[in-house]
Amino acid sequence: MASKGRSQEPKFDMLSIVIINWNTLGMLRDCLASVLSNLGTLDAETIVVDNASSDGSADMVAEEFPEVVLIRNTDNVGFAAANNQAMKIAKGDYVLLLNSDTLVHGDVLEKSKAYMDAHPELGIMGCRVHNADGSLQPTCSRFPTLLNLVLLTSGLWKLPWPAFFDRYQMRRWKREDERDVEVVAGCYMFARAEAISQVGMLDESFFFFGEETDWCRRFQLKGWGLRFAPVGVISHFGGGSSGSLNYKRDLMLTSATVRLHRKHYGMASAITAWLILSTFNVSRALYWSLRGLVSNDKAVLARREHFVTLARNLGRAWPSERSYAGE
Repeated sequence: MASKGRSQEPKFDMLSIVIINWNTLGMLRDCLASVLSNLGTLDAETIVVDNASSDGSADMVAEEFPEVVLIRNTDNVGFAAANNQAMKIAKGDYVLLLNSDTLVHGDVLEKSKAYMDAHPELGIMGCRVHNADGSLQPTCSRFPTLLNLVLLTSGLWKLPWPAFFDRYQMRRWKREDERDVEVVAGCYMFARAEAISQVGMLDESFFFFGEETDWCRRFQLKGWGLRFAPVGVISHFGGGSSGSLNYKRDLMLTSATVRLHRKHYGMASAITAWLILSTFNVSRALYWSLRGLVSNDKAVLARREHFVTLARNLGRAWPSERSYAGE
């Protein structure tokens, strides 16, 4: 079958682990150490793409992990483009997209590959993810349709009944059983190379956020299954590359969600998605502004500043080729 962007070299019975880094030196070091110490019997390659970090991350990889394939970018090309760079040279019949702010535990890599081997209908799978304190991180979800966005932004998902209100992020699901899902969390995406060849690479118009959701949607449209399977555990600390973006992170999330709707459902859906998310953020700005009038609590004032600044910039959340990450 013809490949769309991937190398034409023959694939081997191995796993290609792809990690994108941008100024997460310490977490990247820990992530690589956990990966390399938990490969078990797997034949694997690890590829790190550094998006022009300024913290010495790339030099650390070269010096401390010489067995890792390192790609140094002179500019921050974004998450999607960097992953595509790695996938084009990946040799495995499976590709794992793994965040740099994660730790791999036990035999999750071996069990993930075994699970995919046993389920050839699957294009992507995800595993159980824990927060830093060991609590469950509710990864994997449905697609962010307009209905799901309304349920999320209105807070209806918090109500204990009916269960339908929790359909988007499925927070009440304990992730103890395998289940078909619409979106696999981007921090751990175990993908089949054959499926990638059919579906194509990540869409590089998504600079940061949304690209994995779009990819999952495209896998489904090509007939590939997506599944969560509790085959093992990773830890995901979150905010590794985006933690310093403050309100810009929410702008990029909004922009990515609107772009998803414009791509898959059309302009009317995109406009509605923007209005839903903008209404939510403006209401938060008003709420925290009122709280700030009667409180000098630093946390309250910080939230007021965050949402007020976000509300003032919502026009920039309409997707364009402009990136907010580098400003």
